[in-house]
Amino acid sequence: VRRMGFDVKLREGEVFYDEIIGGKEEVFDVEPFESDTPFMIIFTSGTTGKPKGAIHVHAGFPIKATQDIYHLFDLRNDDVFYWLTDIGWMMGPWLIIGGLTLGATLFIYDGSPDFPQPDRLWRMFDKYKVSVAGLSPTFIRHIQKFGDKWVDSYSLDSLRILGSTGEPWNPAPWKWTFLKVGRGKVPIINYSGGTEVSGGILGCCVLKPIVPCSFNTVVPGIDADVFDETGNPIRNEPGYLVIKKPNPGMTRGFWRDPKRYEETYWSRFPNVWFHSDLALIKNGYWYILGRADDTLKVAGKRVGPSEIESVLVESGKVIEAAVIGVPDEIKGQVPIAFAVLRDPSEDKEKLEESLRDFVKSKLGKTLIPKRIFFISDLPKTRNAKVMRRVIRSAFLGEDPGDLQALLNPEVVDEIAELGKKYGNKA
Repeated sequence: VRRMGFDVKLREGEVFYDEIIGGKEEVFDVEPFESDTPFMIIFTSGTTGKPKGAIHVHAGFPIKATQDIYHLFDLRNDDVFYWLTDIGWMMGPWLIIGGLTLGATLFIYDGSPDFPQPDRLWRMFDKYKVSVAGLSPTFIRHIQKFGDKWVDSYSLDSLRILGSTGEPWNPAPWKWTFLKVGRGKVPIINYSGGTEVSGGILGCCVLKPIVPCSFNTVVPGIDADVFDETGNPIRNEPGYLVIKKPNPGMTRGFWRDPKRYEETYWSRFPNVWFHSDLALIKNGYWYILGRADDTLKVAGKRVGPSEIESVLVESGKVIEAAVIGVPDEIKGQVPIAFAVLRDPSEDKEKLEESLRDFVKSKLGKTLIPKRIFFISDLPKTRNAKVMRRVIRSAFLGEDPGDLQALLNPEVVDEIAELGKKYGNKA
């Protein structure tokens, strides 16, 4: 699309949008396809290694996206629908395909959500009367540090649904979003799934009570469960999120890599889709605790990194945190935390001790981070997922793998330097 005012050299197969439409918008005849005709190849973010090209079909992704948006987000044809997303992430086509199929108006903004000022989103929500808006915990943690005045200046009275995806919530940012953005009356629809399933596995709907940071339903059409190591259902303890029956949204495979597709999703439990997320079912509500390969096993206890991260954020001193497990001769693994400070000028040594004491008071002695390192940022993908795998590898001096999905690869060097200095002594 010619919009930046400078010449762009096209690569083979690329064309300019204005040349296709002949300088004006046109109505095209819809061409019918067989239901399993390939519709889109979309690459995952690479949080578990090299990005994978998920193949979706015409009777897959479009149907799943539309159904999820209808059932969970209550989208109507008079709504104005926005989602904070990189267009190359699955939430981009999800928004466009599902939103337009349901007849809503889409609001698409090309730019930073905090430029030229931290009120950029709130100003646009008021001006364009956005009624259904998707955010992310990472964005909220970032925007909170600028203070409440930027959001308090706007009425936000057009909002009736808030959505969230990308990372597990911490309680403090969730409550801030509910009270400040939603004014204490707009439901937050937590939503989690993946590129490979065309949308959600877990979500919330407006028909049931919502507990902060939780999911109040399995997405309609999904047969989900939480398994233990042996493949049996487990409750009130962290386990592995699985899908027990096929559904239309599942990718039909990985582009030019069928073996990796089978190994990734179908090799952990017989005839069961293994989604690689650590989850918990408690009192009828579901929680995502992080990636399964991020799980810590401290003195025989399995814990998701988000439990410790949430406590660090709750302290009020930390904007966001990532916790990894490193080898320990006695406990098997011990937690190490990396945190971004709200006030970088604080005395780091004293703050580390006070934060360790705070974690002890909330979670007990066993889960105290052995060290808390303060860094400038956490390595994230462009869709705001924190790359704990990369943090762990860089800190332990291992190969961090493919980093092309990272938004801020320079942070990896900062963590690697900490590993060289403290890794053997942590």
